Amino acid sequence: MTRVVQYFDLGVWQKAMNLVEDIYRLTRPFPKEEQFGLVSLMRRAAVSIPSNIAEDYGRKATKAYINYLSISYGSLLELETQIQISHRLQLWNQPTMDKLLVQTNEIGRMLNGLQQSLTRRSVA
Repeated sequence: MTRVVQYFDLGVWQKAMNLVEDIYRLTRPFPKEEQFGLVSLMRRAAVSIPSNIAEDYGRKATKAYINYLSISYGSLLELETQIQISHRLQLWNQPTMDKLLVQTNEIGRMLNGLQQSLTRRSVA
């Protein structure tokens, strides 16, 4: 019996989920005045990445799924900016920022690869 691949089998979704966990853990010690500011923005952007990867995965509409991947990529770039803001505000040190940006860079490459693969498949 052939097993159907699910969105949670995708490496990019798994890495995005790991990033969500890291963002939640690393924003816990932020100052209270940031709980409804930067912390909320970062957590929402992080959660949006795997959520949009999963959103339209099971449907047959490839163009629509590519759009959700594009939204996911936009959330990733938003999060990268917020990570850099956190560093500039001295809420994180350089190694923490570097670790997170390595994660976002890898997820971005994977999202682009998936989008390109789906685009080629929809044209063929």
